[in-house]
Amino acid sequence: MRVGFLGTGEITAAMVRGLKGQGHGILVSPRNATTAAMLAAEVPEVTIAPNDAVVANSDVVFLCLLASVAFDVLPGLPFRTDHTILSVMVDAPLAKLQKLCAPATDIAIAIPLPPVANGGCPLPVYPDNSTLHALFGARNLILPQPSEIALNAHLGASALCSPILDQLLAGTDWLAGFTHDPAQAETYITAMIRSYLPATARGGELVEALKNLSTEGGLNATLRVAMAPARTDLRRGLDAFQTRLALKASNEGQT
Repeated sequence: MRVGFLGTGEITAAMVRGLKGQGHGILVSPRNATTAAMLAAEVPEVTIAPNDAVVANSDVVFLCLLASVAFDVLPGLPFRTDHTILSVMVDAPLAKLQKLCAPATDIAIAIPLPPVANGGCPLPVYPDNSTLHALFGARNLILPQPSEIALNAHLGASALCSPILDQLLAGTDWLAGFTHDPAQAETYITAMIRSYLPATARGGELVEALKNLSTEGGLNATLRVAMAPARTDLRRGLDAFQTRLALKASNEGQT
């Protein structure tokens, strides 16, 4: 395919690296000139082109801009009826994209994360999109969503990464205080947590893993009780995203 990227931030770089060596022609815009030049030097398939040329010479266009920038940049670009448009932007609802990218109608929103560069990345999408499957489905887990609200909730859930990593770093610092070897402490914490994560992405395995760590009076259970308030804080933080991510409608009528 001919694949174009409008915007050249971290997620664009990860997706381009994930497509390397698959035979696609890749056009990237020079909005971040440093990143664009780096990708052109690193990935043989990459060519840098202005926004209008990226759109005109691509079959698939990834929108990787800040929403506030996109609303100024997208009008007037030469979108076609045969384009597939895949947005990875926050705060850019599907209805808005349909107007901005007309006459294109094959439009979807996806949530790639930096690990898409190497594969194994969960990729929620709404609505389901065959082109996304074709480009990334062989190495990543495509998760079609039933609604835009469900997709937006995944954006909120993706914010779990930072606080969880922060907790792991706190544990690493605590351990290194006794071992005086920060590097080995981090190696131990990382390997320990990874060993408890499910080898495959199937529902119910996290519950089973937690059950196996719930021996009454054990160290794991004792620490979890001590940290119980943090669970409430986490839920409160996630709920704070509801207005920004337009999630409140999903709770109406529920008790």
